[in-house]
Amino acid sequence: MSDPPHASAGPDTAVNEHRLEELIIEAQTALPVELPALANRCACALGLQTALIYLVDLQQRLLIPLEEALKPLPVDRSPAGWAYRTVSPRVAEADDGLIVWMPLVDGAERLGVLAVRTASLDGILMRRIRMLAHLLAMLITSKRAYSDWLAARTRTATMQLPAEMLRAFLPPRTIGSTRCVSTAVMEPAYDIAGDAFDHSVVKNILHTMILDAMGHDLTAGLTTSVAMAAARNARRAGGDPADVVCSVDQALARWLPDQFCTGVVCRLDAETGVLRWVNCGHPPPLLIRADRVLAGALDSPPQPPIGLVGPLAPAARQIYETTLEPGDCVLLYTDGVVEARDADGAEFGLDRFTDFIIRSNAADQRPAEVLRLLIHAILDYQRDQLRDDVTILLFEWRPQHR
Repeated sequence: MSDPPHASAGPDTAVNEHRLEELIIEAQTALPVELPALANRCACALGLQTALIYLVDLQQRLLIPLEEALKPLPVDRSPAGWAYRTVSPRVAEADDGLIVWMPLVDGAERLGVLAVRTASLDGILMRRIRMLAHLLAMLITSKRAYSDWLAARTRTATMQLPAEMLRAFLPPRTIGSTRCVSTAVMEPAYDIAGDAFDHSVVKNILHTMILDAMGHDLTAGLTTSVAMAAARNARRAGGDPADVVCSVDQALARWLPDQFCTGVVCRLDAETGVLRWVNCGHPPPLLIRADRVLAGALDSPPQPPIGLVGPLAPAARQIYETTLEPGDCVLLYTDGVVEARDADGAEFGLDRFTDFIIRSNAADQRPAEVLRLLIHAILDYQRDQLRDDVTILLFEWRPQHR
């Protein structure tokens, strides 16, 4: 039986496709400040009315429009925020039609939302809105690396110098593949100094790291910045966790001999679930399985902090290994998490910390949303006055998501 004939594209379709092609070519050289106008022209070419770009602020509390005349929207109390939190489209009625709130996502990283106005909505228009959101997410990601305007637009306070230096080294908040995801949060967002995190996916391997440098000043930020550079240098040369720590040891001993940091370096094989890690004077990672913490599962004999020289330096770093089960979550954190105190001096504590993670997971929250809610809970607990940096990194092995 022969295939049915395909309907040929009409002249209007051909014109729209040609116009869209022109806009995509234009997008390659567009300045970031030109993205709002470009988004509108792309929407028009797709048979839509208007499109507005909202990017999430540094603390993930507000969705900030790139149109500077408009007001931000709350992440926790708006249809736009619902789309951001759930990474799902939300349709709302408007005076002259509908607004579709479409998440802007780059890989696993939530960037913000796209607000698209349309007179009506069907499957074809929804597909076009998704396509536009994918295009704009890629544009934002490619341009924010060199645009001070995009960085400044998503800030709601003045960035202190140590935080500015440290954030220049940080990867995206969330990365992932079909088999694993890693996500992290840090506070105080504009005054962080000694804490840092890193994560990277190389083929089937997820690399993660958390660091906590001595002090809370520019030197502490410089220590973690040098440590991250040395770690990446060793990792990109094919080194295992012990090689990574050794590289950081040598870098700090050479360039900052009076400084040291604690940290955990992990390597997860996302094919097999084999986890290898090195813990250097840091709180041990926590393993969450089937909605409970497996006490002591990732404990290991203590090893000295990173960067010690002379007789205090270890002869070699010990790597420890275990095999995860599908759905397992591993938590890395700095001590500022559990040491946060309320007005009466009571610590936030490890039990409260892990219970929050478990309850959020049980409610089927995405890992990035779990940490967003958790870091806000810690800030609220200490009335936004943290006494120490707080950094949390969570990674999950999910091979069944192939």
